[in-house]
This record gives sequence, structure tokens and C-alpha cells, in this order.
Amino acid sequence: MGRTSDARERILTAAKTLLLSRGYSALGVAEICKAAGVPKGSFYYFFASKEELALAVIDEHWTEQRAAWTRALAGAGGADEGGVMDGDGGVRPLRGLRRLYESTAAELREGQRNCGTVTGCLLGNLALEMSTGTAAVRERLREIFDEQVVLVEETVAEARGRGEVTVADAHEAARALVAQLEGQVLFAKLYDDVGRLDVLWPNSLALLGTRTSAGSE
Repeated sequence: MGRTSDARERILTAAKTLLLSRGYSALGVAEICKAAGVPKGSFYYFFASKEELALAVIDEHWTEQRAAWTRALAGAGGADEGGVMDGDGGVRPLRGLRRLYESTAAELREGQRNCGTVTGCLLGNLALEMSTGTAAVRERLREIFDEQVVLVEETVAEARGRGEVTVADAHEAARALVAQLEGQVLFAKLYDDVGRLDVLWPNSLALLGTRTSAGSE
């Protein structure tokens, strides 16, 4: 059972790397199996098609990313990692948003060091490539981006409740923030420059109508 599970994980890992660097359409099963070091028969033991594999990669990636987004937005690490504490010992919600941007930039820089170029966001890359393609993959990506908006919306709503931002609609503001994040990650990939993300924080403060004291964290 251990060997079987290991083969599946190798296929998933290889597929994720190749999807980031080459995309979905140009990628073949044989190439994935070669990179994973498994026979082609092993692929079809675990996955009925390349589409099914792509969905598995997307789900695994989002499970990890959702946990990272939740930690960042919750301000995990507190003041010891730069979180600005409020009077009740908690971390201000806007600091969580800034941590999300910082962790995204750090992840892109790590990928750039490993691959020699900025590879962008796996989910964003696939959304662009498959917006008119496979319905099942497109629908799953929509669900994930909707989940991202909900996570950010909770932060915006909390900040609004504390009087830190003046934006009227927390949900639409969250949609704009997620779209901005994805757009700047796309620019970072296009220009091979993670510094493109530097504008995220000041742009977000302007979008949210942030009060001066809250935005100076």
C-alpha cells in the first residue's frame, strides 16, 4: 500500500511542477510519468484521464493554499512575526491581509529561485488557459476563487466592524482584492519580477477607504 501511495504522490508532484511550467494543453501523460519515474500503467491505475489528474492537483494545491491563506489572514504568529497587536491582544485584520500579500510574494520568490523564473499562480494560470476549455476544471476553479473571496471578505468585514475601513460592500471589496492579487501575480510572471506585488498593499488601502491609523500598520 505504501508503494502504491508513493507512486500516486510522485505523479501528483510531477504534474503540479509541469502544469506550472508548461500548462495543461501542452502536457502529455507520458511526460508526466517520465518526470514522476513511474510506468504509464501506473497513471491509469490512479487517474482515468489527464483531466482527472488536473482536478486532483488543483484540489491538493488548494488544500495547502487555503490553510496558508487562513493562517495569514488570522495573523498566525502574532507580534513575534510582525503582527500589529490591538488592545485585546489580537492581530488587526488588515495586518492579516498584508501578511497574505507578503507570503504570496515570498512563495513566488522561492519558486523563482528554484525554477529560474516566476511561474505565477497555478490556479490563475489554469484559469487563463482553460476559461473556455474543460468544463469540470473550469467549474472547480470558479469554486476555489469564490472560496478565496469569502476568506478575504471575512477580514474586510471585521476591519469595517472595527471602523478601520469605510468600504460599503465587504463582498465586492473582497472580490476586487482577490482580482488585484491575481492580476499582480500575473504581471509578476509576465515581467519575471516579484516586485510587481509591491503595489498590492497601498492599492488595497485606497480601495478599502482605510483610515490613516489602521493603514499605518
